Amino acid sequence: MVSLIEELEAREAAARARVEALEAEIVELTARLEGEREAWSRLRITRETVTEVIMDLGGTGTAAPVAGGAEPEGVVESGVRVVGAIMVPHWREGLSVEALPDVYRDIVEVVTDAAKPVQAKQIVPRIGLPAVTAKIEGTRGKLKRLVERGWLVEDAPGRFTAAHPGRDVKLSELAER
Repeated sequence: MVSLIEELEAREAAARARVEALEAEIVELTARLEGEREAWSRLRITRETVTEVIMDLGGTGTAAPVAGGAEPEGVVESGVRVVGAIMVPHWREGLSVEALPDVYRDIVEVVTDAAKPVQAKQIVPRIGLPAVTAKIEGTRGKLKRLVERGWLVEDAPGRFTAAHPGRDVKLSELAER
């Protein structure tokens, strides 16, 4: 007959072996997860870059469908589909804010409605985000992209105004005319 201490030691050794096996499995899964995250990130960046290049070249075709048969996220303009990436098209005559993703549209509308140039920290609460550094910096990046694409103007460092005030007529308003 085995003593109580010997039985506890045997159970402890078995539990330790299970813990060590699980820890080894966690290490292996963590490494695999990092590899998959890296591959996913590279593919996402590649797709976004290709989409931007196509848009910069004035592409008029449609982007490839999303894997798995899902529908593309939206139509930026007639004949140009956005697939999985947040697209900020270059401003051109006849293009309305409706062509922008929601958060960019909100930013442009806040800047357009402002009586004077606004800063990112003033926009963040107006678009429903908490006024924390991360959100302010993210919004500042979006503002800079809108400036690069011709939607906004940065009059002074960090102060933004609408690039085309009064010219942003919505497509629905054009149809009514």
